[in-house]
Amino acid sequence: MLADIQMDDRELARLLMNGAVGVLPTDTLYGLVCRASDSAAVSRLYDAKQREAKPGTVIAADIQQLEGLGLSPDSISAAIHYWPGPVSVLLLAGEQLQYITQGKPELACRVVSGPAALIRLLRTTGPLLTTSANSPEQPPANTTQEARRYFGTSVDFYVDGGDMAGNLPSTLVRQTPSGLEVLRTGAGTID
Repeated sequence: MLADIQMDDRELARLLMNGAVGVLPTDTLYGLVCRASDSAAVSRLYDAKQREAKPGTVIAADIQQLEGLGLSPDSISAAIHYWPGPVSVLLLAGEQLQYITQGKPELACRVVSGPAALIRLLRTTGPLLTTSANSPEQPPANTTQEARRYFGTSVDFYVDGGDMAGNLPSTLVRQTPSGLEVLRTGAGTID
């Protein structure tokens, strides 16, 4: 059932807890999202996105959620000073997360700093896997109407957060033995 729902609606959390895949405004862009711990929902998300061998990003309310998902505390500790905020850090991911990483050794993760409704949602659902709401090689959706053109009824819900034109994706970084490697410059600043 395709639903248009409000960000603070309990129905959104219920849908996600029951395996839904949908579009909602994240802390950066509209994202195609599902619960990161639900392997069937993750598979549906990647099918809707038509994406292979390019994992999405896990967003969480706090580092404990990332640890609960199975990311190593040592890997997380190297990234903690970037959070909360719009900086996604590639962390080493074990075999138990292969359904998310699509065979890659790393997984982009971030702890969000807002909006408050997103943090409340994450506290209820646990970490979400997200990827920009667009088809391959197309620009990210700035509105739910644009997202609908990409995904139609292949997703379960859309949450309208207004026009997000001008928003940037998260900054994407990787910690290396020789220092920080910036893979994508975006909304987050690196100190």
